Amino acid sequence: MTESVRLNRGSSDVAVIGGGLVGLCIALGIQRQGQQVTVYDEGDIALRASRGNFGLVWVQGKGDNLPAYTRITRLSAKLWGGLAEDLTQHTGIDIQLQQRGGLFVCLSESELNSRQQMLEKMAAEHPQGYPFDVLDLQQLRELIPEIGPEVAGATWGPEDGHVNPLYLLRALVARFESLGGKLVNAGQVSNIIPKKSQFVLQSEQGEFSCNKVVLTAGLGNKSLGPMVGIDAPVFPNRGQVLIAERVKPFLNYPTGHVRQTVEGTVQCGDSKEDVGFDTGTTTDVLAQIAHRATTMFPLLKDVNLIRSWGALRIMTPDGNPVYQQSEQYPGAYLVTCHSGVTLAAAHAGPIADWIATGIADPAIDLEKFHGSRFQL
Repeated sequence: MTESVRLNRGSSDVAVIGGGLVGLCIALGIQRQGQQVTVYDEGDIALRASRGNFGLVWVQGKGDNLPAYTRITRLSAKLWGGLAEDLTQHTGIDIQLQQRGGLFVCLSESELNSRQQMLEKMAAEHPQGYPFDVLDLQQLRELIPEIGPEVAGATWGPEDGHVNPLYLLRALVARFESLGGKLVNAGQVSNIIPKKSQFVLQSEQGEFSCNKVVLTAGLGNKSLGPMVGIDAPVFPNRGQVLIAERVKPFLNYPTGHVRQTVEGTVQCGDSKEDVGFDTGTTTDVLAQIAHRATTMFPLLKDVNLIRSWGALRIMTPDGNPVYQQSEQYPGAYLVTCHSGVTLAAAHAGPIADWIATGIADPAIDLEKFHGSRFQL
């Protein structure tokens, strides 16, 4: 088979490298613009942050060091209802979106005060408003009667919510393919070769060509970015999660550390560890997670644990996303963040539209998310 034939068989308008939540949202949004999109996914050997996350659509506290991140987070939260409705209507998959608000429960007065000061600072940076409330224990108990007596209080964000991330992943694939998108298990893309107005992707499954390429490969962006002239200083940060058995409904709002799923299981987590690419679990960290969860909700002391896992977040040096088009190779883009669930609606909407049309949404200050900020 000649090279030209191979490239023709594997060609598309846009290639998205990485089939997680970020990649599929970007791909879905571009496909809606009428451009042929192929997602090249590494397969089950990939690290799979999209299968190990906490499922939060979380606004409060996001962007405490970058107001532009706060704005895109709030924009995405507003767009989430439309994304969920579209996915459910066209796939029949209920992704279990709930946006009733969320709570960050604090176990000490100092923790609550620090949290309040952070949110007040953020509110001062957003003259048009930044909604939140600070609740003492009695006020919190009115929302959640099962809250523990050792809790100091909580901060409340009315824009917060949660989804089932696995159903979301499944629905995104179904919707994307229903619009004519292609999902290829190509193995790891080992090389990207810019060729005039095209890009050639090389993987163990062969070579594929495209007019545009979007890097959404999570931690893989660190090696892929330089191939198209983009520096992507991403690194892993591990989070461990505990899952408890189904119990009676008691938690109508997600919290930053514990949430109850629609099925009744209880998810506990929010650890942060710099351990390289180790996706394992450790007894000491899981014990800390369990201690905080049972302090917050004493009823969990008698509940059986059914599984646990570790997963890697994709972090940048400042914790904020990167949205960047290559200056050296203008048809190449890089998208990376650690909030793939929260930002899903923005990725499927204005970010995908920017990549497809070249027109940026004025509500999103893309310059603030350029990777050049790490070189200052």
